[in-house]
Amino acid sequence: MVVGVNSLLTLDELCSATEGKLWNTAVCSTNFSFTNVATDSRNVTEHTLFVPLIGENQDGHAYIQQAFDKGASAVFAAEVSSDRFGPVYDKLTEKGLFVIIVKNTLTALQKAAARYVEKFPELIKIGITGSNGKTTTKELAKNVVGAKYNVIATEGNFNSETGLPLSVFRIRRSHEAGIFEMGMNRVDEIGELAAVLKPRYAIITNVGTAHIGILGSREAIAAEKKKIFSFFDGASVGFVPEDDSFVEFLKNVTAGTVKTFGISSMNEISEVKDLGFAGTEFALKNRKITLSLNGSYNFKNCLGVVALAEELGLSPEEIKAGIEKTVPLFGRSAVKHGKFTVVEDCYNANGDSMEAAIGYYGSMQVPGKKVLVLGDMFELGEHSDAVHKKMARCAKDSGADTVVFVGEAMTKAFNAVEKENSFSAAGVNAMCCPSADDGAVSSLCDSLCALLEEGDLVLVKGSRGMKLERITDRLEKEAGV
Repeated sequence: MVVGVNSLLTLDELCSATEGKLWNTAVCSTNFSFTNVATDSRNVTEHTLFVPLIGENQDGHAYIQQAFDKGASAVFAAEVSSDRFGPVYDKLTEKGLFVIIVKNTLTALQKAAARYVEKFPELIKIGITGSNGKTTTKELAKNVVGAKYNVIATEGNFNSETGLPLSVFRIRRSHEAGIFEMGMNRVDEIGELAAVLKPRYAIITNVGTAHIGILGSREAIAAEKKKIFSFFDGASVGFVPEDDSFVEFLKNVTAGTVKTFGISSMNEISEVKDLGFAGTEFALKNRKITLSLNGSYNFKNCLGVVALAEELGLSPEEIKAGIEKTVPLFGRSAVKHGKFTVVEDCYNANGDSMEAAIGYYGSMQVPGKKVLVLGDMFELGEHSDAVHKKMARCAKDSGADTVVFVGEAMTKAFNAVEKENSFSAAGVNAMCCPSADDGAVSSLCDSLCALLEEGDLVLVKGSRGMKLERITDRLEKEAGV
């Protein structure tokens, strides 16, 4: 069978991997070719394989005509869609569209992506997961490993059940290493993603409380994260933090080796110095390196990347070049200096990451006041009240001068802790903004702008859904950033 020169997979490969069947077997298979994959019809370009997904509110099959009009050359279609959309498939196959019927379009996307990855047996495949720090660690790894190899990596945080498969379809023959982030929002999602990539190297940044409302316990989260090692063979190597409470469980694998990273595990690391806002300075085999990402949590993730890089044979000079190339990402501990300093850490939040940020910035020495603006954390389920209450206690004892609680859950936590021992008795000024609508946030910003003075520090942290960048945008203007 002749196919388009640049097709990512042949028609036979695609159908075999997905157990798919052509809707119209009379189409001319010599014309089959796709060079791009999309699950959103708005992202379809010429020669795209369009994968319509069925969600709670929308059925992507309704957009197949639109995808074809934009240049899609092939689509997956779920068996259950046949009755409703069959006439559309008849019409479009007559015009040259390849409609491939599969049981489940998401599963077909993942199986097709796994088959595509198999076409690159020489690729150094690296997976990264963890409750916190996945994206930052991936960026560090991309820059460090990229100092020696031609790297393809996850763009942004395309790390989900759909994001990872779409990411791996960007692999090309010129790439020597692939670094892919793996996130989860449900049971066995990491297992499914590992089945797509089958990483030879993998980093688990930590086992925390992110998504505990979905998985129910840290033990269940640890078991889920560990699935990143489930396709290891004898040559595979994993890396886990030495101080994680599940370290022994994570190291117990049926194939491959799992090593620990951290100052105690890595004799080549020395002379560690916290530079405050400027990050962390340390020595790797006596070569001074400056990590510009501040916070001990970022330094720990950096050591995971150093351990990976040494396993891959990178030199200290290459590791140094990659680390010093890395800068903070949007919303992740991004420090903005002006009349006062604004720390924007509002891309995501859970109990572990918030506790670490509260402790770090609350204890930091600054010329003026320390102000913490803390927003609600999501996906905590039945643990929500307890985790928010713990954060309120941490904030009260952190050394901050003022703590601002934004959202219903944070306000409820403040009220509970206030009854135990008032914030004012602890020398802390506390403010609450129960609503996160635009009007309430604007009013809060007015109060903050009146409070903040030259030399002050303000941390803004909360879950992405709180949209706390509305606060940081206003404060940065006020600070003259």
